Amino acid sequence: MTGYTKEIRELIGSRPFILVGSTIVVMKGTKKILFQYRSDTKEWGLPGGAMEVGESLEQTAERELFEETGLKTKHLKFIDILSGKNLYFKYPNGDEVYNVICVYLAEGTSGTLAMNDGESLALKYFSINDLPSPLDGRAKIIIEKFFI
Repeated sequence: MTGYTKEIRELIGSRPFILVGSTIVVMKGTKKILFQYRSDTKEWGLPGGAMEVGESLEQTAERELFEETGLKTKHLKFIDILSGKNLYFKYPNGDEVYNVICVYLAEGTSGTLAMNDGESLALKYFSINDLPSPLDGRAKIIIEKFFI
């Protein structure tokens, strides 16, 4: 946890707050999606994270994509914005959030897969028909709503 989110956590402790961020779907062909095995939750999820002060959602997506995967994208295709009680999440450390997630599809990615920020323990492409387990609930919502 860095920047703005860390500052807010220092003020409010683990109480729930609204966390705005971006999630990026990276596809290999039409049937495989890039997942990261997250160090904080020990679940497979999609690359993404919280917006920092002054960033646009697109800038957040580009930054998080590079930090978490080592990849850059030529174009971010906007998919949707998701919010609501089904995007409530409680981290293993007790921190609670209600996510507002801007979902993008990365088109024309380049670079070499690399875990640059300590948030990922593994990066791997999985078939849409054979998703990893345990799967983060937010990732499951996104995959089922837009890609299955």
